[in-house]
Amino acid sequence: MGLAKSDLRRDGDDTESILLQLQNTILRMIAKGASLDSTSAALCSEVERILPEVICSVLIVDPAGLLHPLAGPSLPDRYSHALDGVMIGPLSGSCGTAAYLRAEVAAVDIETDVRWAGFKHLALPHGLRACWSSPICDAAGSAIATFAFYYRDARGPTAFEREVVANCVHLTQIAIDRHDRVLEHQRRAFKDALTGHPNRAAYHAALNELEGAASGSWALFVLDLDNLKIVNDTFGHHAGDRLLQVASDRIAGAARPGRTFRIGGDEFAVILQAGDALRDLEATAMHILDSLEPSADCGGHIVVPRATIGGAVYSQDNPTVERVRQNADFALYHAKETSRGGFVRYSAGLGSNMTRRMEAIRELSSALREDRVEAYYQPIFRLDTREVVGLEALCRMRIGDTVVSAASFHEATADAQVATSLTARMMTLVAVDLRRWLDLGIPFQHVGINISSADLSNGSVGQVLAATFDREGVPLDHVILEVTETVYMGRGDQAIQRAIRSLRASGIRVALDDFGTGFASLTHLLTVPVDVIKIDKMFVDHLEPDGVSLTIVEGLIRIAKKMGIRIVAEGIETEEQVGQLRAIGCVLGQGYVFSPAVDSDAATALLLEHGQRISRPAIASISIAR
Repeated sequence: MGLAKSDLRRDGDDTESILLQLQNTILRMIAKGASLDSTSAALCSEVERILPEVICSVLIVDPAGLLHPLAGPSLPDRYSHALDGVMIGPLSGSCGTAAYLRAEVAAVDIETDVRWAGFKHLALPHGLRACWSSPICDAAGSAIATFAFYYRDARGPTAFEREVVANCVHLTQIAIDRHDRVLEHQRRAFKDALTGHPNRAAYHAALNELEGAASGSWALFVLDLDNLKIVNDTFGHHAGDRLLQVASDRIAGAARPGRTFRIGGDEFAVILQAGDALRDLEATAMHILDSLEPSADCGGHIVVPRATIGGAVYSQDNPTVERVRQNADFALYHAKETSRGGFVRYSAGLGSNMTRRMEAIRELSSALREDRVEAYYQPIFRLDTREVVGLEALCRMRIGDTVVSAASFHEATADAQVATSLTARMMTLVAVDLRRWLDLGIPFQHVGINISSADLSNGSVGQVLAATFDREGVPLDHVILEVTETVYMGRGDQAIQRAIRSLRASGIRVALDDFGTGFASLTHLLTVPVDVIKIDKMFVDHLEPDGVSLTIVEGLIRIAKKMGIRIVAEGIETEEQVGQLRAIGCVLGQGYVFSPAVDSDAATALLLEHGQRISRPAIASISIAR
């Protein structure tokens, strides 16, 4: 609230009452959270109402010693602008000199005062004849602002003016202190504690400021560190934290003048606005990736940071901040699957693929919540007797009265959380069915359960399996975990292969599924052995007398036998194929020639009718066990 006309200073007015009301007015604004600008402007306006013959000014002194106008409602804008960026010093007018000396300076005649020699041409045309300035200092004694009176006459301050300014200096000091505390709170709120770089809150604030910008004026990179989890698991979180610090500094340095943010555990974002960076996004991304390549000392361990980047541009096709953010995420998601360690720029086709994948993720997640995921079983038969020696559990999703195969929602398993949830669900279903079959005395050996790279990466698949089967009282020797060749190779990820070795060391058997579709070779089995190899349908489809496929399969069977590895041929569809496989020594197979995947009731019937009815020791020699 302002001071009324009756509050203006007159002979006989109570000076103390005037100053007290001034203090209350400004302190109330500070307490209510008014900005420093508005508080300072209000202070100047109130003082000018008390002292109509003065013109009030407040200047800020930045850490570099430069002056910046904060408030001066009655000063000409042109004059205030001219003061912005003036360096404090012994000859820098009244305010610059007061800040430099940290003492009040009264220039009673600007025209003749030597301290105004370089600035009087700015003041005199506006009728400013004298200036008295007082420094405002912080707790350490450094000048942080100045409070000044300009006069239209050549004169100095009166005693009452000195009383007013003493109060104003104190009030301005309080307002600046509160402003600095607010800024520090915002800085902490917008700063990542570990890396010192802007955090997710700062990222969202920065993106909001870009809404409505010109098309093509900015781009967004989102970046994931590829090896943070491995470093954490191998060397501990201290090394992982150091990796994050090193990587964030390198990313920020390479991306400048772009702004870098840490927005998650191992995720960063970079907002690019510089023309050079926008003209060649791929070169910009590769520069960032190249900056990460040098090895780093992370808590006494030498680590080479690795990252993958996805990017999108704000354009007419992507006209909102949210669309750009989503598209950059899509590009990163795609890059991690197809170009890990590289860069992918968003394109419209990529968006369609990702939209389809997100829909699959939503549908499968819903099915898991609603118990609409079911276990079907495809029997594994002896080729000679047609006896069932094992089963492979295959997931199915029920949509109304329709049951759909895993192929229809396979894309959803690219999401690690969905993939591990699906595996856990299948383990539960299989354990329940196994318990029922054991209680019925049905002869069977093993059930294979497919697991994903996500299951192996998180390192807990063995514990989840053990806990699930223990809950149903089913021994683990009735299960085999199946991994595809792609998962087995792990895109070069040693953590996957370590996990497979760990499973086998704990007594859990592992089968290598779809062998021949990827890059695995028998040499890999020397370092990461498995218990069962399942030959992919592609080889079975091309079995011909004296053909290449027949030769490869026959050689594989001989070698696997010497290594103690069992062979199962997949996708057998004709009796001719059965005969060809038997002729080259293949004992076990699965496929439509025997039975498609069936539900648990039908699987129960198959086991009752075709289960291998011989003693367990004899079974071990021909079943899919080692």
